[in-house]
Amino acid sequence: MAYTSNPNLPKVRMQAVRLVRLGWTTRQVARHFGYNQSSVVRWVKRAETERLHGNTHIPTKSSRPKSHPRALSPEIVSAVIEARMRHGRCGEVIWHELKKQGVKASLASVNRTLKRHELVKPRSKWARYRPHVDRPLAAYPGALVQVDTIHFTRPDGTKWYIYTLLDVCSRIAYAEYTPRFSQRFSFEFVLRAQNKANFKFQMIQTDNGPEFGKWFKDELGYKEISLRHSRVRTPNDNAHLERFNRTIQEEGLAGYPAEAEVPALINAYLNYYNNERLHLGINCQTPAEVMQSY
Repeated sequence: MAYTSNPNLPKVRMQAVRLVRLGWTTRQVARHFGYNQSSVVRWVKRAETERLHGNTHIPTKSSRPKSHPRALSPEIVSAVIEARMRHGRCGEVIWHELKKQGVKASLASVNRTLKRHELVKPRSKWARYRPHVDRPLAAYPGALVQVDTIHFTRPDGTKWYIYTLLDVCSRIAYAEYTPRFSQRFSFEFVLRAQNKANFKFQMIQTDNGPEFGKWFKDELGYKEISLRHSRVRTPNDNAHLERFNRTIQEEGLAGYPAEAEVPALINAYLNYYNNERLHLGINCQTPAEVMQSY
Protein backbone atom coordinates (compact mmCIF):
# COMPACT_ATOMS: atom_id res chain seq x y z
CA MET A 1 0.00 0.00 0.00
CA ALA A 2 1.25 3.48 -0.79
CA TYR A 3 1.85 5.54 2.34
CA THR A 4 -0.57 8.43 2.72
CA SER A 5 -2.04 10.71 5.37
CA ASN A 6 -5.50 10.72 3.73
CA PRO A 7 -7.91 9.50 6.45
CA ASN A 8 -10.52 8.41 3.86
CA LEU A 9 -8.29 6.17 1.78
CA PRO A 10 -8.79 2.99 3.92
CA LYS A 11 -12.52 3.25 3.17
CA VAL A 12 -11.92 3.92 -0.55
CA ARG A 13 -9.71 0.83 -0.85
CA MET A 14 -12.46 -1.42 0.48
CA GLN A 15 -15.02 0.20 -1.82
CA ALA A 16 -12.77 -0.64 -4.77
CA VAL A 17 -12.48 -4.24 -3.58
CA ARG A 18 -16.27 -4.54 -3.29
CA LEU A 19 -16.69 -3.34 -6.91
CA VAL A 20 -14.24 -5.98 -8.10
CA ARG A 21 -16.18 -8.62 -6.18
CA LEU A 22 -19.37 -7.38 -7.88
CA GLY A 23 -17.87 -8.15 -11.29
CA TRP A 24 -15.99 -5.01 -12.29
CA THR A 25 -12.54 -5.47 -13.77
CA THR A 26 -9.58 -4.01 -11.94
CA ARG A 27 -9.00 -1.71 -14.91
CA GLN A 28 -12.55 -0.34 -14.69
CA VAL A 29 -12.23 0.17 -10.94
CA ALA A 30 -8.89 1.93 -11.35
CA ARG A 31 -10.36 4.28 -13.97
CA HIS A 32 -13.40 4.91 -11.74
CA PHE A 33 -11.37 5.90 -8.67
CA GLY A 34 -8.44 7.47 -10.52
CA TYR A 35 -5.78 5.05 -9.29
CA ASN A 36 -3.31 2.78 -11.04
CA GLN A 37 -4.57 -0.68 -11.89
CA SER A 38 -1.67 -2.31 -10.04
CA SER A 39 -2.79 -0.54 -6.84
CA VAL A 40 -6.29 -1.99 -7.16
CA VAL A 41 -4.81 -5.46 -7.72
CA ARG A 42 -2.77 -5.14 -4.50
CA TRP A 43 -5.85 -3.99 -2.57
CA VAL A 44 -7.84 -7.01 -3.73
CA LYS A 45 -4.98 -9.36 -2.89
CA ARG A 46 -4.58 -7.87 0.58
CA ALA A 47 -8.34 -8.10 1.26
CA GLU A 48 -8.27 -11.78 0.33
CA THR A 49 -5.15 -12.49 2.37
CA GLU A 50 -6.50 -10.75 5.48
CA ARG A 51 -10.06 -11.99 4.85
CA LEU A 52 -11.60 -8.53 4.92
CA HIS A 53 -15.33 -8.32 4.21
CA GLY A 54 -18.32 -6.09 4.80
CA ASN A 55 -17.80 -2.60 6.15
CA THR A 56 -14.23 -3.17 7.26
CA HIS A 57 -11.49 -0.90 5.90
CA ILE A 58 -8.06 -1.62 4.49
CA PRO A 59 -5.82 0.41 6.79
CA THR A 60 -2.80 2.32 5.57
CA LYS A 61 0.48 0.70 6.54
CA SER A 62 2.84 2.62 8.78
CA SER A 63 5.67 4.49 7.09
CA ARG A 64 7.94 3.44 9.92
CA PRO A 65 10.88 1.43 8.55
CA LYS A 66 10.98 -2.23 9.50
CA SER A 67 14.59 -1.97 10.58
CA HIS A 68 17.23 0.66 11.34
CA PRO A 69 20.66 0.60 9.72
CA ARG A 70 22.25 0.99 13.15
CA ALA A 71 19.99 -1.47 14.97
CA LEU A 72 21.62 -3.97 17.31
CA SER A 73 22.33 -7.32 15.75
CA PRO A 74 20.27 -10.32 16.91
CA GLU A 75 23.41 -11.68 18.59
CA ILE A 76 23.83 -8.56 20.75
CA VAL A 77 20.13 -8.50 21.62
CA SER A 78 20.37 -12.15 22.68
CA ALA A 79 23.44 -11.37 24.79
CA VAL A 80 21.61 -8.54 26.58
CA ILE A 81 18.58 -10.72 27.30
CA GLU A 82 20.74 -13.63 28.44
CA ALA A 83 22.70 -11.41 30.84
CA ARG A 84 19.50 -9.99 32.28
CA MET A 85 17.95 -13.41 32.78
CA ARG A 86 21.15 -14.79 34.29
CA HIS A 87 21.67 -12.31 37.13
CA GLY A 88 18.80 -9.79 36.92
CA ARG A 89 21.09 -6.76 37.12
CA CYS A 90 20.34 -3.32 35.72
CA GLY A 91 21.11 -2.08 32.20
CA GLU A 92 24.28 -0.25 33.24
CA VAL A 93 25.78 -3.42 34.76
CA ILE A 94 24.87 -5.39 31.63
CA TRP A 95 26.43 -2.66 29.46
CA HIS A 96 29.74 -2.82 31.37
CA GLU A 97 29.66 -6.60 31.22
CA LEU A 98 29.22 -6.54 27.43
CA LYS A 99 32.05 -4.01 27.07
CA LYS A 100 34.42 -6.37 28.87
CA GLN A 101 33.39 -9.07 26.40
CA GLY A 102 34.20 -6.79 23.47
CA VAL A 103 30.56 -6.27 22.47
CA LYS A 104 29.90 -2.76 21.11
CA ALA A 105 26.55 -1.33 22.21
CA SER A 106 25.58 1.94 23.85
CA LEU A 107 23.98 2.11 27.27
CA ALA A 108 20.84 3.62 25.71
CA SER A 109 20.59 0.68 23.31
CA VAL A 110 20.92 -1.82 26.14
CA ASN A 111 18.20 -0.06 28.15
CA ARG A 112 15.94 0.13 25.09
CA THR A 113 16.41 -3.58 24.45
CA LEU A 114 15.45 -4.42 28.04
CA LYS A 115 12.39 -2.17 27.84
CA ARG A 116 11.34 -3.53 24.42
CA HIS A 117 11.40 -7.08 25.75
CA GLU A 118 9.56 -6.06 28.94
CA LEU A 119 12.49 -6.98 31.20
CA VAL A 120 12.30 -3.80 33.28
CA LYS A 121 9.55 -2.72 35.60
CA PRO A 122 7.82 0.37 34.18
CA ARG A 123 7.58 3.41 36.39
CA SER A 124 4.11 3.78 37.87
CA LYS A 125 2.21 6.83 36.62
CA TRP A 126 1.12 7.35 40.22
CA ALA A 127 4.69 7.50 41.57
CA ARG A 128 5.49 10.94 42.97
CA TYR A 129 8.65 12.77 42.03
CA ARG A 130 10.75 13.44 45.11
CA PRO A 131 13.38 16.13 44.57
CA HIS A 132 16.87 15.60 45.93
CA VAL A 133 17.58 17.03 49.37
CA ASP A 134 21.20 17.37 50.48
CA ARG A 135 22.16 15.22 53.44
CA PRO A 136 23.08 17.50 56.35
CA LEU A 137 26.14 17.00 58.53
CA ALA A 138 25.12 15.44 61.85
CA ALA A 139 27.09 18.02 63.84
CA TYR A 140 24.61 18.40 66.70
CA PRO A 141 21.60 16.53 68.09
CA GLY A 142 18.58 16.80 65.82
CA ALA A 143 20.52 17.77 62.69
CA LEU A 144 19.81 14.37 61.14
CA VAL A 145 17.33 11.90 62.62
CA GLN A 146 16.63 8.59 60.88
CA VAL A 147 13.22 6.87 61.09
CA ASP A 148 12.24 3.39 59.90
CA THR A 149 9.68 0.61 60.40
CA ILE A 150 10.41 -3.03 61.27
CA HIS A 151 7.82 -5.48 59.94
CA PHE A 152 6.86 -8.66 61.81
CA THR A 153 4.48 -11.39 60.60
CA ARG A 154 1.92 -13.15 62.77
CA PRO A 155 1.12 -16.87 62.34
CA ASP A 156 -2.04 -16.00 60.40
CA GLY A 157 -0.06 -13.93 57.89
CA THR A 158 -1.03 -10.48 59.17
CA LYS A 159 1.63 -8.04 60.32
CA TRP A 160 2.57 -5.86 63.26
CA TYR A 161 5.27 -3.22 63.38
CA ILE A 162 7.92 -1.44 65.42
CA TYR A 163 8.70 2.18 64.58
CA THR A 164 12.34 3.06 65.25
CA LEU A 165 14.14 6.41 65.41
CA LEU A 166 17.80 7.30 65.89
CA ASP A 167 19.61 10.62 66.19
CA VAL A 168 22.84 10.19 64.19
CA CYS A 169 24.87 12.64 66.28
CA SER A 170 24.09 11.45 69.81
CA ARG A 171 22.82 7.92 68.95
CA ILE A 172 19.77 8.58 71.11
CA ALA A 173 17.18 5.97 70.05
CA TYR A 174 13.43 5.67 70.40
CA ALA A 175 10.99 2.92 69.36
CA GLU A 176 7.30 2.06 69.63
CA TYR A 177 5.14 -0.98 68.94
CA THR A 178 2.05 -0.56 66.73
CA PRO A 179 -0.42 -3.13 65.32
CA ARG A 180 -0.66 -1.12 62.08
CA PHE A 181 1.16 1.73 60.41
CA SER A 182 0.05 4.90 58.63
CA GLN A 183 1.34 8.35 57.77
CA ARG A 184 -0.57 9.81 60.71
CA PHE A 185 0.99 7.38 63.15
CA SER A 186 4.42 8.11 61.63
CA PHE A 187 3.94 11.83 62.23
CA GLU A 188 2.69 11.38 65.78
CA PHE A 189 5.55 8.97 66.49
CA VAL A 190 8.12 11.59 65.45
CA LEU A 191 6.49 14.20 67.70
CA ARG A 192 6.48 11.84 70.67
CA ALA A 193 10.13 10.98 70.03
CA GLN A 194 11.03 14.69 69.86
CA ASN A 195 9.34 15.36 73.21
CA LYS A 196 11.09 12.36 74.72
CA ALA A 197 14.51 13.42 73.39
CA ASN A 198 13.97 16.99 74.57
CA PHE A 199 15.69 18.61 71.57
CA LYS A 200 14.44 19.99 68.26
CA PHE A 201 14.53 17.76 65.17
CA GLN A 202 15.82 19.63 62.13
CA MET A 203 15.65 16.91 59.47
CA ILE A 204 14.05 13.47 59.34
CA GLN A 205 15.44 10.85 56.95
CA THR A 206 13.32 7.84 55.98
CA ASP A 207 13.10 5.22 53.26
CA ASN A 208 10.44 5.36 50.53
CA GLY A 209 7.77 3.38 52.39
CA PRO A 210 4.09 4.38 52.06
CA GLU A 211 4.02 5.43 55.72
CA PHE A 212 6.41 8.29 54.86
CA GLY A 213 4.50 9.93 52.00
CA LYS A 214 3.38 13.42 51.06
CA TRP A 215 0.95 13.93 53.95
CA PHE A 216 3.71 12.98 56.40
CA LYS A 217 6.10 15.44 54.72
CA ASP A 218 3.54 18.27 54.76
CA GLU A 219 2.73 17.77 58.43
CA LEU A 220 6.42 17.77 59.35
CA GLY A 221 6.81 20.98 57.36
CA TYR A 222 4.15 22.66 59.50
CA LYS A 223 6.33 21.79 62.50
CA GLU A 224 9.43 23.21 60.73
CA ILE A 225 10.95 19.75 60.32
CA SER A 226 12.42 18.84 56.93
CA LEU A 227 12.05 15.39 55.35
CA ARG A 228 14.68 13.63 53.29
CA HIS A 229 14.15 10.27 51.59
CA SER A 230 16.95 7.77 51.10
CA ARG A 231 17.72 6.46 47.64
CA VAL A 232 15.52 3.63 46.40
CA ARG A 233 16.80 0.16 47.32
CA THR A 234 19.78 1.70 49.15
CA PRO A 235 19.43 0.80 52.85
CA ASN A 236 23.01 1.94 53.48
CA ASP A 237 21.72 5.52 53.38
CA ASN A 238 20.10 4.72 56.74
CA ALA A 239 23.01 2.62 57.96
CA HIS A 240 22.96 3.89 61.57
CA LEU A 241 19.28 3.09 62.01
CA GLU A 242 19.47 -0.22 60.14
CA ARG A 243 22.16 -1.30 62.60
CA PHE A 244 19.94 -0.24 65.52
CA ASN A 245 17.06 -2.24 64.01
CA ARG A 246 19.24 -5.33 64.06
CA THR A 247 20.49 -4.59 67.58
CA ILE A 248 17.04 -4.14 69.13
CA GLN A 249 15.85 -7.40 67.56
CA GLU A 250 18.90 -9.38 68.67
CA GLU A 251 19.22 -7.90 72.17
CA GLY A 252 15.88 -6.38 73.10
CA LEU A 253 13.54 -8.90 71.48
CA ALA A 254 15.66 -12.04 71.64
CA GLY A 255 13.85 -15.36 71.86
CA TYR A 256 10.81 -14.35 69.76
CA PRO A 257 8.64 -12.93 72.58
CA ALA A 258 4.85 -12.82 72.40
CA GLU A 259 3.42 -9.74 70.74
CA ALA A 260 1.76 -8.60 73.99
CA GLU A 261 5.17 -8.51 75.70
CA VAL A 262 6.85 -6.34 73.04
CA PRO A 263 5.92 -2.82 74.33
CA ALA A 264 7.35 -3.51 77.81
CA LEU A 265 10.48 -5.12 76.35
CA ILE A 266 11.05 -2.12 74.08
CA ASN A 267 10.78 0.37 76.94
CA ALA A 268 13.19 -1.60 79.08
CA TYR A 269 15.70 -1.98 76.29
CA LEU A 270 15.59 1.71 75.31
CA ASN A 271 16.48 2.67 78.86
CA TYR A 272 19.50 0.34 78.71
CA TYR A 273 20.47 1.38 75.17
CA ASN A 274 20.42 5.13 75.86
CA ASN A 275 21.85 5.17 79.37
CA GLU A 276 24.08 2.11 79.86
CA ARG A 277 25.16 0.52 76.56
CA LEU A 278 28.55 1.70 75.28
CA HIS A 279 28.74 2.57 71.57
CA LEU A 280 31.88 2.22 69.48
CA GLY A 281 30.64 4.90 67.07
CA ILE A 282 30.75 7.56 69.78
CA ASN A 283 34.05 6.56 71.41
CA CYS A 284 32.60 3.98 73.79
CA GLN A 285 30.24 6.45 75.42
CA THR A 286 26.54 6.14 76.08
CA PRO A 287 24.10 8.41 74.21
CA ALA A 288 23.22 10.03 77.53
CA GLU A 289 26.88 10.93 78.08
CA VAL A 290 27.11 12.45 74.59
CA MET A 291 24.05 14.60 75.27
CA GLN A 292 25.73 16.08 78.35
CA SER A 293 28.25 17.86 76.10
CA TYR A 294 25.50 19.82 74.27
